[in-house]
Amino acid sequence: MGNGRESYDSSLKLTLAHPLQSFLAAFRFLTIIPISWKSDKDASCFRASIYWFPLIGLLIGSATYAVILLVSPYLTPSLQAVFALVLLSGFSGFLHLDGLADSGDGLFSSRPKEKALSIMRDSRSGAMGVIALIFVILAKYAVLSDLQTNILMPLLVLMPVAGRVAILLTMAVLPYARKDEGLGKLFYGRDRFLAAALALLFFIFCCLLVSLQWTVAMVMALLFTVLVFARFCFVKLGGATGDTLGAVCELTELAVAVAVLCLQGAG
Repeated sequence: MGNGRESYDSSLKLTLAHPLQSFLAAFRFLTIIPISWKSDKDASCFRASIYWFPLIGLLIGSATYAVILLVSPYLTPSLQAVFALVLLSGFSGFLHLDGLADSGDGLFSSRPKEKALSIMRDSRSGAMGVIALIFVILAKYAVLSDLQTNILMPLLVLMPVAGRVAILLTMAVLPYARKDEGLGKLFYGRDRFLAAALALLFFIFCCLLVSLQWTVAMVMALLFTVLVFARFCFVKLGGATGDTLGAVCELTELAVAVAVLCLQGAG
């Protein structure tokens, strides 16, 4: 029990004592931007780095916003949507889409837990993984291409924030599913509960800067997606893996975009 408390304290203290170091660990993991300074320290900062996940999402969204703002006068709405999708996923090196594909193969395999986990470790994508990718990408495109530009732009900022918050909330409600070490296990610690709570508050604050109506709709979409997907993962796998955390990020981005589209239709 003492060791667990020590782990909890050390992760939180490391975040507060060395904010830049833990931030860079999160930044290098969640983006493809090449910053090598102090990268040798990342292994000791992974659990502390989760506090920065929502901010990394905000940076990804802001960068996407800036690029789309520059090119939007020259693109049709459909091309804006395509370009935005490439940027949102590309800044993360398509990490979460890869997790979605692997999750699709395992979760829809109709195999027992251990076999499903083994399937998800296979680097090759099967039919169910490809189908999951196609459906989610097509759905995102359909939603983004239907949005008015003045609604699309702030949504591009908030979508990746929602996705990274969903990762932390899923970590908070689910144990790690694998018995051995995995990529997702590197980030699991007792302080994931506090990190998830702070992340949700950060997301609510960001949404409130846009509108109260957006806040209610997007938070409800986020929580619904996390709870439903977490329940599915618990029944099928007994918990979460790195792949399912990537999948919930993608699904939540889609869910909050659909919520905003519904608001546009209602308006």
